[in-house]
Amino acid sequence: MIKLIIFDLDNTLTDFIRMKDNSIDAAVKAMIDSGVDLPADEIREMIFTIYDNEGIEYQKVFDRLLVDLLGEVDYKALASAIVAYRKAREAALVLYPHVNRTLLALVKAGLKLAVISDAPRKEAWLRLCYLQLQHIFDKVVAFEDSGEHKPSPAPFRMVLSELEVEPKEAIMVGDWPARDIVGASELGLTTVFARYGDTFGTEVSGADYDIDDISSLIDIVEDINSRGMKG
Repeated sequence: MIKLIIFDLDNTLTDFIRMKDNSIDAAVKAMIDSGVDLPADEIREMIFTIYDNEGIEYQKVFDRLLVDLLGEVDYKALASAIVAYRKAREAALVLYPHVNRTLLALVKAGLKLAVISDAPRKEAWLRLCYLQLQHIFDKVVAFEDSGEHKPSPAPFRMVLSELEVEPKEAIMVGDWPARDIVGASELGLTTVFARYGDTFGTEVSGADYDIDDISSLIDIVEDINSRGMKG
């Protein structure tokens, strides 16, 4: 009997990649408008090189960029980039189709809901609040909460323990097979690959189920639970 659904956050509930792309494009345009004399494509490439080295959540990316470009931080350009980035982020940070409806249906069915994210705690909660999802989950585990990234069993065990659910009673939904699917599978959770959020061109996910729309979760839960009742 399934009692808990655990979700990855980025590219599972929200289109993080689209949000990041739109936000960076807005920041680059703002820096150019403020006087940074370099083609947009080159600035963008430098930003993502910094992200590659420091991680996609690196909070000082524009400071580092300006030092690399100018030898110091130009605060007019920095402020312009930050404001443009934040405005674009708020506009682009949206849920995938049918997420709200699906989450509400699962709650109505009596299921517990949780999030496990590799994002820093503040960033994970900011995204949840922007999306108005901060009250719907019974447990949210970000990187600092367990101190380990998926596929480590630590964040999964933390959720299962605190919500008093056995692995066989839980489903993990995520877009990254090497982290979300592998980590959950090794503990015995049922796994669901969010193919609609895939950014790797995954052909074989290794999950128990692949879905193209999050609403398919409702049928999966009903199917598993009905088979359990018959057994």
